[in-house]
Amino acid sequence: MNFIKHYAYTHSPLAFDFKQTVERFFVEEIPLYRFTGKGNYLILKIAKNDMSTWKLISVLAKATGLAERDIGYAGLKDKNATTIQYISLPKQVEKDLNQNLSTPRIEILERSYHKSPIKIGHLKGNRFSIILEDISPQDATFFHTTAVKMQKEGIPNYYGYQRFGEDSRSYLQGKEIAHSGKRLKGSKEKLLVSAYQSYLYNQWLSERVKTLLHYHYPRP
Repeated sequence: MNFIKHYAYTHSPLAFDFKQTVERFFVEEIPLYRFTGKGNYLILKIAKNDMSTWKLISVLAKATGLAERDIGYAGLKDKNATTIQYISLPKQVEKDLNQNLSTPRIEILERSYHKSPIKIGHLKGNRFSIILEDISPQDATFFHTTAVKMQKEGIPNYYGYQRFGEDSRSYLQGKEIAHSGKRLKGSKEKLLVSAYQSYLYNQWLSERVKTLLHYHYPRP
């Protein structure tokens, strides 16, 4: 990454211990719309842990005999976490699912039906919960006060390191694909272009925060 991130809150870093694990990191997807309860698609509210969305889809495809492309999801969720997300399947495979799905890392919390499948982007957002350890009472109080302020005033939400691959350079491949003018092929190319989009968004957001900070707190 060749740009500097600007942040809206300028307090000193707080000291705490956090490791992204299934016991400390929780994510819950918020659907974009209500499911009608009727239709040709089975909607599953699934809790999973230590499993990526890609792996979840692979397991569901194996259990139902579906092609992975026929399984709908709104967005990717972390592997090293306990996550809840919604998945759509053609209704006719429900019996196969009941008979063949057996893994302790997947729990079906709710079932419904809908007239159309879930597609990428069909979510309002995600709820995150994390458990911090070894934080002082003073810093914990400040953390809570600042969190309340963020809820009211908002927070610039940069895309994190996991969006850009292990070497943080996957966006460069996405840039090349995006400017080639060719039609995207497969989920990998789409993911790389998405990384490039995220890189551009981070650049724009950093400049926006910088501008707003200068407006509110101009230099003498």
